[in-house]
Amino acid sequence: MNVDLLAHPAEEVAPRLLGSVLTCKTPEGTVSIAVTETEAYSGTADPASHAYRGQTPRNAVMFGPAGHLYVYRSHGLHWCANVVTGTDGMASAVLIRAGRVIEGEDLARKRRGAKVEGPRLARGPANFCQALGITAEHNGTDLLTGASVALSEGKPVPAALIQAGPRVGVSRAHDWQHRFYLVGDPTVSAYRLSPRAKPPAGA
Repeated sequence: MNVDLLAHPAEEVAPRLLGSVLTCKTPEGTVSIAVTETEAYSGTADPASHAYRGQTPRNAVMFGPAGHLYVYRSHGLHWCANVVTGTDGMASAVLIRAGRVIEGEDLARKRRGAKVEGPRLARGPANFCQALGITAEHNGTDLLTGASVALSEGKPVPAALIQAGPRVGVSRAHDWQHRFYLVGDPTVSAYRLSPRAKPPAGA
């Protein structure tokens, strides 16, 4: 993956990441997942972004150069992974919401559970990280050097197969069309409106 492809606003990069591949190497083995669903978060201009109120020790990676991994814990329980985009100093990141395991399925199933069906192994951002083996120790990893976690280009995805829609589970700016996914792909997570979000007028 070329850093020039990532050095743009998150909402431009998010659909481009569909079809790309994240690979994580651990002592247990290697798992690779092709991305099928993403969400863009535009930093200080985005009320739903972790960086909306400025830089903190937690979100510092988001303000760094494109091509690094921003990992955070959701609700104190699950890890979620983001690809940092944009220019250095301007927070911008793309949340990886779902994908299809293309290498290391046995290891991914061991991590997720023996009864989990193939399409559900990496469906949802927490499950994606669990299947891949991503934890807090990977926060800040340079995805372009390919040391422990690497991002690579996959097969190009035709524009006709990409759908945009509102983001999942956020209460602020939830109606922004910054979620991108592959139409009809069984690995894509279901849309859920946050119970704290106000439905659009007339809904």
